[in-house]
Amino acid sequence: MRAFTLTSFEAPPRLGTRPDPTPGPGEIGVRIGACGLNFADLLMMTGQYQETPEPPFVLGMEVAGRVDAVGPGVTSPAPGTRVAVFGGAGGLAEYGCFPADRAVALPDGMDLIEAAAFQVAYGTSHVALDHKARLQPGETLLVLGAAGGVGLTAVELGKIMGARVIACARGADKLDVARQAGADHLIDTRTQDIRAECKALGGADVVFDPVGGALFKTALRACKPEARLLVVGFASGEVPQIPANHLLVKNLSVLGLYWGGYLSFRPEVVTQSLATLFAWYAEGHLAPHVSHVMPLAEAAEALELLRARKSTGKVVVRIPH
Repeated sequence: MRAFTLTSFEAPPRLGTRPDPTPGPGEIGVRIGACGLNFADLLMMTGQYQETPEPPFVLGMEVAGRVDAVGPGVTSPAPGTRVAVFGGAGGLAEYGCFPADRAVALPDGMDLIEAAAFQVAYGTSHVALDHKARLQPGETLLVLGAAGGVGLTAVELGKIMGARVIACARGADKLDVARQAGADHLIDTRTQDIRAECKALGGADVVFDPVGGALFKTALRACKPEARLLVVGFASGEVPQIPANHLLVKNLSVLGLYWGGYLSFRPEVVTQSLATLFAWYAEGHLAPHVSHVMPLAEAAEALELLRARKSTGKVVVRIPH
């Protein structure tokens, strides 16, 4: 099979061939049709992600395709079922083997491109806003990086959950994407001050931050008393140092959220969240935004779109057969 493989943390991944995998106990073999890219893929290329396999390994955390085979002990999903799977790695290839209990059968109306863009982005935002922050109708949600993969879904879900959403992004084009996802107010982080603009709107009850760095520090000062700040990632490359005295004075809570971590200690949180999200999709409430679809032969260029922040929503690699 063709696969986009990382052989060393010191060398870029390359498209080559590997033996077709065979599903082991508890696994399914998937004929992969599409793979969604994530910022974590970039971190894995340099060994900086918290769950990075030892090279060589195939990049690509989340896939959609059709079950081609099942390993010992697997009764569901059956061969022929269309599924989405968060495998953590192995997605940028024609075939892959993944834990059967991570596979989610797709609604009839969902194509493989949408399915490959769905789980990590929507799952992260929903668990963060619902399970961690307990976002309530009528509260104000401030979303940083609001045109990115998870940020855009946080805007969309925040509106579904009844919040007033303030979206922060760089430039008019990205802000327009956030507006189309339902944002009530827009802040251009290149020309406007988050603290001043947000305070003028009454301040934030919940901050959703996949960016980190200076934006986190500014958003911290835009919070109402008893606000909750969700630390989701550090796309800026800078992990902010949190001044504990600010938390004390304003009774603030900082909540870390690593979506994939729940699969190891409380998988039911992810399972229940995904059930809700796929139901919302089937009811027409969610519209995954994919700005770029590229072939497997251009996987390196697709990852560079993420690195250069030239995409909005998700980038998906199509796997032709």
